[in-house]
Amino acid sequence: MTLPDYGGVLAGRTALVTGAASGIGLATAIHLAAAGARVALADRSPRVADAAAEISRGGSVEHVGLTFDAAEEASIVSVVAEAERALGRIDVLVTSHGILTESPVESMGLAQWNETLSIDLTSVFLLCREVLPGMRARGHGRIINVASQLGQKGGTGMAHYAAAKAGVIALTKSLALEVSRDGVLANCIAPGPIETPLVAGISDDWKVAKRAELPLGRFGQVDEVAPTAVMLASSPFGDLYVGQTLGPNSGDVML
Repeated sequence: MTLPDYGGVLAGRTALVTGAASGIGLATAIHLAAAGARVALADRSPRVADAAAEISRGGSVEHVGLTFDAAEEASIVSVVAEAERALGRIDVLVTSHGILTESPVESMGLAQWNETLSIDLTSVFLLCREVLPGMRARGHGRIINVASQLGQKGGTGMAHYAAAKAGVIALTKSLALEVSRDGVLANCIAPGPIETPLVAGISDDWKVAKRAELPLGRFGQVDEVAPTAVMLASSPFGDLYVGQTLGPNSGDVML
């Protein structure tokens, strides 16, 4: 992987990135570190410790890997506290964890709906809530919630996922209205289909049909998404983005 020269734009900053054992979360953690940030990588997979160790070998900036369960409030509270103990504070939060399953609404069970809303939406609210006091007290913070283009347009067989991601977008806009004057800027990244383990689990029929719909004709790569997070997290590049939803989505949604 060849990383851009970010010129140390995040030197002295600390980030917490969830879903950081793989996919967009891992790529984002790597890019934030390349920009000079100390990074707490959090994931339900114990592989996150290996990812943090690998980033640490790339330079002198400190990083830590933490495990947590996004379905449990106590675990979310704990992982934020652990990140703060390990690295001192959280200047940047990137919520990149989530689950993705398929089911038409007619045959979807309540348990499947509730699980998706819990992990893909409620946990984002809880993470934002936990980091806000410190950010507001310091008068600076960046919250970057990873949503999805399906939260903007819906998706066949994915009403639960689309609803959760639409909720993330609305949550982020509302949060921006509440805290931007305190120096805390909240924004979303809404990727289209990206070549990740999450998307790999979707049916081949869905993927073939989706590629045919995309103006670009292909899914994105994680390293094409992560630089957007660096931009939003840094100054002056991200200073005017308030409650926005940025879409590296191969043209699937055009606003």
